[in-house]
Amino acid sequence: MNVDLIFRIAAVGILVAVLNILLSRSGRDEQALMVTIAGLVTVLVILVQQISDLFALIKSQFGL
Repeated sequence: MNVDLIFRIAAVGILVAVLNILLSRSGRDEQALMVTIAGLVTVLVILVQQISDLFALIKSQFGL
């Protein structure tokens, strides 16, 4: 497992958390929710790409 992947996910999480706190405190709760959803989608896209790479590797190793 690549440590860079963990750091990228953690960076997205920290950025989303900070933006969420700032937007919530300024009274923009709807935008804070959208930032949270965008962060979740970003992390899911990163994970789906990694899972796709894993399946491609497994496929090439077994010659399927």
